[in-house]
Amino acid sequence: MSTSAGRPGLFSSLKLTAGTFLAIGQTRLELLANELEVQKLQLLRMLLLAQALLFCAAVGLVLLVALAALLWWEQRIVVVGVAAALFVAATTWCARTLMGLVNAPEPAFAATLAELRQDVQNLKAASRHANPTD
Repeated sequence: MSTSAGRPGLFSSLKLTAGTFLAIGQTRLELLANELEVQKLQLLRMLLLAQALLFCAAVGLVLLVALAALLWWEQRIVVVGVAAALFVAATTWCARTLMGLVNAPEPAFAATLAELRQDVQNLKAASRHANPTD
């Protein structure tokens, strides 16, 4: 009779442990999903900045040629120089901003990896307490 009374305790303990692991897994998956969303938005922002960079460079080139040809033919070197300087500055700003986003200091999924490392440390600590011979 005592062995059958001990079994439900073991099974309930196993169910509780399994439930705990499932809850941990669910939390980690939710965190991963959030980080994936953040990475997707970051990538979209970088792509839009890259498009702005290319657009500014293309418009600048067209404007330089048109302005030089139509307005100040006699002063074409000054016009080309000023327009080129403006669009080189805009292109440089876009490129630096884009590179700043690409070289972000925080790696992808940093929070998920940190939580998983903490889980591993907690499990190791718990196993050491359960096994005092080690």
